[in-house]
Amino acid sequence: MKNALKPEKKFTPALSFVLLMGVVSMFSDMTHEGARSIYGSFLNLLGASAATIGFVSGFGEMIGHSLRLLTGFIADKLKKYWAMAFIGYAVNMAAVPLLALSSKNGWLYAGFLIIAERMGKAIRQPSKNTLVSFASKQLGEGKAFAIQEFLDQIGAFTGPLILFFVMLLKRGSEFDGYIIGFAALAVPAALTLAFLLTAKRKFPNPELFETDCGSETKLRLRPGFVLYMAAISLLALGFADFPLITMHLARNGIMPADFLPLAYSGAMLVDAFSALFFGRMYDRRGFAALMASSALSACFPVLIFGFNTVSAAAAGIALWGIGMGAQESVLKSAVAALAPKNCRASGFGIFETVFGAFWFVGSWIMGILYDNCAVIMIIFSTAAQALSVPVFYLSNRAEKKRRAA
Repeated sequence: MKNALKPEKKFTPALSFVLLMGVVSMFSDMTHEGARSIYGSFLNLLGASAATIGFVSGFGEMIGHSLRLLTGFIADKLKKYWAMAFIGYAVNMAAVPLLALSSKNGWLYAGFLIIAERMGKAIRQPSKNTLVSFASKQLGEGKAFAIQEFLDQIGAFTGPLILFFVMLLKRGSEFDGYIIGFAALAVPAALTLAFLLTAKRKFPNPELFETDCGSETKLRLRPGFVLYMAAISLLALGFADFPLITMHLARNGIMPADFLPLAYSGAMLVDAFSALFFGRMYDRRGFAALMASSALSACFPVLIFGFNTVSAAAAGIALWGIGMGAQESVLKSAVAALAPKNCRASGFGIFETVFGAFWFVGSWIMGILYDNCAVIMIIFSTAAQALSVPVFYLSNRAEKKRRAA
C-alpha cells in the first residue's frame, strides 16, 4: 500500500533555476577553463617570458575582478541582470575560439584576447551571481552556490580533458595542436549561450524567488567584514594562477605539453568536489571552512615549484584545486548572506574587485620572482596564503562579538 502521507519530492522552481544556471556555467567553464589550462604554455610557445605571462594572467584577473565594481553598480542601478549576463557571456565565449587565429609570434594578440575573455566574465559575473542569489534564499546560500560550483567545475574538468584528446590526436606541429584545440572550444561556447537563453525564457523574473527585500540599501563595513576582506586579499596575493604553473611544468619538462590540459582537468575535478564539501562545511562551521582550505592550499607552491617530479606536482595541483573550490563556493555564499537584495550585485562587485586587484599584484610579483629566484617566489606564495588563516579567525571572532552585543 502506497503511503499517501509522503508524496514524492520534486524539484522546486528555485532548484530548477539553480540547476539550469549551473548547466550554463558548466558549458561556460568547459570553454574558458579549457583554454586557461594551456594559456601559460601557449604564450610561452609564442615567445612570452614568465614575467609577461604573469602580467597577462594577473592583469586579466584584475580586470576580470575590478571591473565588477562598475558592472555590479550598473546592474543594481538598471536592474538589467539578464542583459548584463548576456553581454558578458557573449564577450567571454567569443574570445576563446578567436585564439585559433593567433600567429606563431602573436603573443600580444593572444594576450589581448585572454584579457578580453576575463573582461567578459567581469561584465556578466555580478549579475549572474545575483540571479542565483535570489533562488539561494529558498535553498540556502551554501547549498545553492555549492551546486553552482560543482556543475561549474564539471565543465572546468571536461574542457581541459577535451583539449587533452584533441592535442593528443593532432597531426602537425605543437602549434597546430593548440590552434585546433582553441577552435574546438567553439562548440561549448555556443551551447553556453543557448542554455542561457533557455534559462531566460523559463525564468524571466528570478528576483521573485526572494520575497523579503528588507529595508537596507547600503553595505555596512563592519570590523568583521573588513578583516574578512583583508584575509581574502592575502589569499589572492599568494595564490599562483595556473598559467604560471603550466609554464613551469612545460619549461622544466615535468609534464609533456599534451598532458597539461589533463593536469588542469584533474585540478578542476578536485575543485568540484571540494566545493560541495566546503560549501556544506560553511553552512555548519562558518569561517572554519575557509581556514581549513586556506591552510591546505598554502602547501601547493612548495610541492609544485620546489620539486621537479610528477608526483609532487600532482599533489600540489590537487591542493591548488582544493583552494579554488573553497574560494569559489564559500566566498560567494558569504557575500549572498551579507549583502542586502537591493545592492547585492554591488556587493559582489566590491568584494571581487579587491580579490582581483590583489590577485593581479601577486601574480605579477610571482612571475618576476620566478624569473629571478624561484625559492623566494615559493616563500612569498606560501607565506601570504598561510597568513590569511589567522586573519580569517580574527574576522570570525569579530563577527561573533558583534552578534553577541
